[in-house]
Amino acid sequence: MRASSMPCAMPAELRPGAFLDRDGTLIVERQFLARPDDVELIPGAAQALKRLADAGFALVLATNQSGIGRGLYGEADYRAVEARLADLLRDEGVRFDGDYHCPHHPDFTGPCNCRKPAPGLFLQAADELGLDLARSVYIGDRLRDVLPGLELGGRAYLVRTGYGRTEASSAPDGVVVVDDALDAARQVIGA
Repeated sequence: MRASSMPCAMPAELRPGAFLDRDGTLIVERQFLARPDDVELIPGAAQALKRLADAGFALVLATNQSGIGRGLYGEADYRAVEARLADLLRDEGVRFDGDYHCPHHPDFTGPCNCRKPAPGLFLQAADELGLDLARSVYIGDRLRDVLPGLELGGRAYLVRTGYGRTEASSAPDGVVVVDDALDAARQVIGA
């Protein structure tokens, strides 16, 4: 076989991602949120996203949405809520690079590899967006949102908003507990 005279292309460097949970992390926790009118940004959330994006992180929404699997709302409802969130963030000059959700709940739909703390959403995003999971950060209000970050070699930040107030006392070594998403962003970028 004859060797090609064309130079081999070097693979592009993988970018770090900022994986963020939605409910209780970026928006006010409302159990089984299905109405766009109920979307309310947590103060500082848009600023946190902007800081992370400006620091070179791909912004990735990674959220469990068991209300779909439970039959409480549908994919169209989820998409309407996401569109409202995107509108609010666009007004602040921010957009997500990727939006991933798990619509399952093991009691209703059986086990899956995408329901956090399983790594499926993160692995899919890394593959589709070209992300380096070990250089990424994982921010959420539940331990199941951030523990995959430790398993994947990244940095985990548990916010005290949403359910984080009650889960903070159970955070294992390696999980940094912070006040909110903006506090996490400040710690991630060192400012």
